[in-house]
Amino acid sequence: MEAESEPYVRLASLRQLHQVMADMNTARSLADTLQTVADGVVQALGYELACVNLVRPDGDLVVAAFSGNPAAEALITGRVGSRESWERRLGMGEHWGDLVFIPHTEGWVLDDDDVPQWYTDGPAPRFEDEWHPSDRLFAPMYTPAAPGGGSCGELIGVLSVDRPRNGRRPGAWGREALQMYAFQAAIAISNARLRANMQRALVRLEREQQALRASEESFRQAFEYAPSGMAIAEMGGDQHGRILRTNDALCRLLGRPASAMRRYAFSDLVHPEDIGTLLRTSAEGGRAELRLGRRDGTYVWVSLRNSVVADAADGPRFLLTHVEDIEERKRRELQLAHRASHDSLTGLPNSAELRARLSSRLCQRPTQAGALESVDAAYGHPLHDTGGHGFDFRPGTETYDAYDHHVHTVAPEGDRDDGAKGLAVLFCDLDGFKSINDRFGHNAGDAVLIEVARRLSGGVRDGDTVARLGGDEFVVLADGLGRADAQDLAVRLRNEIIQPIRVDGRAMRVGASFGIGWAHCGMTADEVLKSADERMYVEKRSRPKQHRRAG
Repeated sequence: MEAESEPYVRLASLRQLHQVMADMNTARSLADTLQTVADGVVQALGYELACVNLVRPDGDLVVAAFSGNPAAEALITGRVGSRESWERRLGMGEHWGDLVFIPHTEGWVLDDDDVPQWYTDGPAPRFEDEWHPSDRLFAPMYTPAAPGGGSCGELIGVLSVDRPRNGRRPGAWGREALQMYAFQAAIAISNARLRANMQRALVRLEREQQALRASEESFRQAFEYAPSGMAIAEMGGDQHGRILRTNDALCRLLGRPASAMRRYAFSDLVHPEDIGTLLRTSAEGGRAELRLGRRDGTYVWVSLRNSVVADAADGPRFLLTHVEDIEERKRRELQLAHRASHDSLTGLPNSAELRARLSSRLCQRPTQAGALESVDAAYGHPLHDTGGHGFDFRPGTETYDAYDHHVHTVAPEGDRDDGAKGLAVLFCDLDGFKSINDRFGHNAGDAVLIEVARRLSGGVRDGDTVARLGGDEFVVLADGLGRADAQDLAVRLRNEIIQPIRVDGRAMRVGASFGIGWAHCGMTADEVLKSADERMYVEKRSRPKQHRRAG
């Protein structure tokens, strides 16, 4: 910019200054903006050299752009000066408004600091305002001040200029033009940084969106094409548990189309006995084994595993449910359990299962001292016997019955039928069975046992138990019978057993002896069975030998 007669500024110079300022604000990147700032000083402000020192995040300043001398540019671009050294420079010399001028008479003290700088050669000044090669002129660049925050904002960089083309120190207009240029350069750099940050944010956002889309597509494919059942259900609110989405595997497993599945909640499909298990699993997440209803009305055993899909703001939102068909495994488990509790030949409950069923109906009445001792331990203070089965707490008058949860099993008293009903235990021993084994072999004997088991099972009520105790001994548990009822049942079963049994074309006969015992609380299962066994032997001995068997 021409400045020989500063009241008069060429219109071309103003146009040139306006153009470089426009170029600063239209640069495409931060690096382009910094270089445009440096070039603008040389092109429009009449200086031969210009350097842009940019503040880094750590506070030090780096040479970010240089213009006017390729050799000097290669020498110092990218070098860093400490913030402390720069603050020292900006605090000394002459202050021309926001500009800092350090004449060569003072600048020699800065020759050894760590601020990158260049050296120019030239003759000593011949007149007062002539520029000396060692003179330094800095234009600090500040962010625009916030309202009420003072005249300037935060330092973002410093413009260093050197060697005015007219060889003189800038006058009033030159100083104001450089100061104005630094202000506009600060705005352009701030805007360029903002654009760069926005561009980086947009790039990150786009990458995140791409990753999210890829993740959603991966989830969709994993969900849709999973070999086992998958479902998404609502969590919380009035529609808790309602199925929102299912995959093909779950639809095939339950025989229901996807459109129909969306009309249900899992609670609508689960077996009534498993509803508690489902509710606990749905509320807490985790795994459970339960039965789900098929369209044809049957149920299938599944392993159901829930995962809670949470929303950072709103908390749990959905349940992701994995449903695996375990029908075959459950079938094998039931078979194994059945084999463990049932006789392999006849399919009847075995001795262990018989004793378990019988024991489940009986309670052992503890002695009074034992009851008091156990309840004392449970409640932490002694109880007082009130007579009968009750104990009262001290202090207080609350009554505790150790058996208030149990319906006692009682037996009819005496030998006469007084109308009382109880749990009858019929002990059955076959007569003449050994001779069948001896004459026809064990295969024939097994066939006879199987048929006897079938006849016993067909002669009792639903809910009664027929068990094989071992060998040719069977036991029937029939609840709710009086003495006459139990005797009638024994007669009917005996009459069924003595009918001919055909094995390999032969008609075979066995007899049966029954002993009737009665179960009541206070007895053990073995005591009940022993009582019925003894009565059976009494009955067997009381009958003539020819009536015990039929061959």
